Amino acid sequence: MSKKFKVKVSNTINFEVSEDEISNLDALKTSEGNYHILKENKSFEAHIIGANFNKKSYQIEVNNTIYDVNIFNALDTLIKDMGFSTGATKQVKSIKAPMPGLILEMQVEVGQTVTENDTLFILEAMKMENSITSPRDGIIKSISAKNGDAVEKNQLLIEFE
Repeated sequence: MSKKFKVKVSNTINFEVSEDEISNLDALKTSEGNYHILKENKSFEAHIIGANFNKKSYQIEVNNTIYDVNIFNALDTLIKDMGFSTGATKQVKSIKAPMPGLILEMQVEVGQTVTENDTLFILEAMKMENSITSPRDGIIKSISAKNGDAVEKNQLLIEFE
């Protein structure tokens, strides 16, 4: 028995699709993120514009129309039915230096709103520049290092509200 997935398109269309239906789809990958699809003798050009695997959301352009698509498996549906969330916000409260190094550039300031994956600062360590990014959305509460500071491993650098 093949797995079933629930699909929601642009918050208006809901349907189920099976793993077998997906594997039998007449789709040809033409380049990275681009596909040519034949369904019921109709041709479709699809391009994956964006993907957030944690939230299971995708933005797909099909024949010049953009769709927001969410795909959920049985476990995702069960978790939602139980009142939990699969994409729950991470509860990281602070950022510590992952290794000893030198702060080359602090790119945030106290009170600034950041989103997940925004660069917080550049840390030079072992002759390499490392971009340290935000693990979650939030507001910067405090910063305890500045440009040019030498930091030790696990030294507190940034706190979130």
